[in-house]
Amino acid sequence: MSHSAVTPAPHVLLDEESMRRTLSRIAHEIIERNDDLRAVALVGIHTRGVPIAQRLRRLVEERTDEEVALGQLDITFHRDDVHVRAGHAPRRPQPLVRDTKLDFDLEGRTVILVDDVLYTGRTIRAAIDALFEYGRPDRVQLAVLADRGHRELPIRPDYVGKNLPTGRSERVQVELVEIDEIDRVLLVPEREEADRD
Repeated sequence: MSHSAVTPAPHVLLDEESMRRTLSRIAHEIIERNDDLRAVALVGIHTRGVPIAQRLRRLVEERTDEEVALGQLDITFHRDDVHVRAGHAPRRPQPLVRDTKLDFDLEGRTVILVDDVLYTGRTIRAAIDALFEYGRPDRVQLAVLADRGHRELPIRPDYVGKNLPTGRSERVQVELVEIDEIDRVLLVPEREEADRD
């Protein structure tokens, strides 16, 4: 009897239509909770937070005729899993550095950080650190498409598309038309060892 790795099929948690409805609801909540949309900025965290922020901006504008500020944030050098050790290769593959674009003053604004999946909270901590290098907003809020739990830091989203209870061994994979040519959210189970005769 030998063992081989079997990867179970991913389960679709959100399809294109349910993702559209989810983002529409988040945009509505942003409008409801922010009296002065001219003081709001949506800042997408690379990679998939950027197109989500762009979609939310369009949805807010369609409903209010207000064009909120839009930015994008790279958190690479603020992550606690990026290690550059003198003279040694990194222990893990290192993320690609992307552009940060914040073409507006942060002072006096409510900045809504936008990401695809909230998990441990470490990405958001890094994003807040990166954001404050550019200025001091009045408030920072958080919008996520999916919250899968398992927080390691005291971070809670203000706007949640879908709460997705998951196991630590599972992975939530967000796919967006702008990057992946399809809109869906998948639950990818861990690889299992299966008997093979």
